[in-house]
Amino acid sequence: MNVSPKEIVYLDNNATTQVAPEAVEAMVPYLKEFWGNPSSAYRFGSQIHKIIEDARAQVASLIGADPKEIFFTSSGTESDNAAITSALETTGRKKIVTTAVEHSAIKKHCEALQKKGFQVVYMPVKPDGTLDFREVQKAVDEDTAICSVMWANNETGVIFPVEEIAEFCKLHGVLFHTDAVQAVGKIPIDVKKNKVDMLSIVGHKLHAPKGVGALYVRKRTRFAPYVIGGAQESGKRGGTENVASIVAFGKACELAKQRLDDENTRIRALRDRFEAAIVSKIPNSVINGHKQQRLPNTISVAFNGAEAHELLLLLDQQNICASAGSACTTGSLDPSHVLLAMGLTPERARATVRFSLSFYNSDKDVDRTLELLPGMVEKLRSLSPVKKDFKVIDSQKLHAGDNSGILPTAQIA
Repeated sequence: MNVSPKEIVYLDNNATTQVAPEAVEAMVPYLKEFWGNPSSAYRFGSQIHKIIEDARAQVASLIGADPKEIFFTSSGTESDNAAITSALETTGRKKIVTTAVEHSAIKKHCEALQKKGFQVVYMPVKPDGTLDFREVQKAVDEDTAICSVMWANNETGVIFPVEEIAEFCKLHGVLFHTDAVQAVGKIPIDVKKNKVDMLSIVGHKLHAPKGVGALYVRKRTRFAPYVIGGAQESGKRGGTENVASIVAFGKACELAKQRLDDENTRIRALRDRFEAAIVSKIPNSVINGHKQQRLPNTISVAFNGAEAHELLLLLDQQNICASAGSACTTGSLDPSHVLLAMGLTPERARATVRFSLSFYNSDKDVDRTLELLPGMVEKLRSLSPVKKDFKVIDSQKLHAGDNSGILPTAQIA
């Protein structure tokens, strides 16, 4: 049975976000009435072209770009893959520099390229998740096709010195790309004030629908199309445009620009209150990542002695949504590669939960979670394997609310 959104406390906004009502309203006419193909010669189709250009301008405005520097994609993953693939093709070089904590859209792509003979350097991060600029200076050289560093980490919220890295790459004739999927709409970004060559954005992280993204490509940056087909998007990306979602994406970017102050005041204050209460009410809870150099909405906290997977099941029973890390790695039993790269033990990494807020969260959401969370953590710690009479949890029964899901070790097959 489906759970009504009215019943949930949604604290997983780094995974995806509620589509803004204004964005839904903006897109509906292009599903019901104006469904023509924007590449058509007749007016019923061609009139849609202007609508796409209006949305392009809205997206561009959020990051200070020229609308001609924006082309639409299907996802952040496509944008990331397109940037790296283009750099390799246009430069003819075979070296990529990135970090050890990138999203799987970059990480998995680089791993696949390594198998094809490309060289990839994964720069390490410090224990607080930040990147030492000297690592960039060591890794980037004249053989580098592209340096790709995320603007902010999706699991910890830690922000990287993107503008400084972009400047260094420009001085050394190396293309620079940033996966800014988590940062856009949460912190101010102005590409006119930095040397970033390519920047990835996606709609569903900022209250637009899933299935639409964009790649910013600075003027005079050589670009080889990743999706080859028709002449759409000025020849940069083939395929008929996802008009309704593009319209919603544009509206969501307009709203995000208007709400930047709220993101960095009210939401930051709400996050800080939530975090302080967690640390105060739940002993042996540790915040992962730099305390100041991070996004205003994100908390990564390790509840040492409790398994995050089991804690998330208990939260889910109370209709509270959070995560153990990236939604794109959900289902993996391995500890987060981001947390391991920061030097956390596998045990602490497996005890980590991410809470991420948005414009639609309120004090009521935080208070409800704080009312239940301490008892849940205490319950799980009492069942921890470090106890002499170690018990484990049958996840399927616990998820169904069945306390018989708590079984003695001897009964586990």
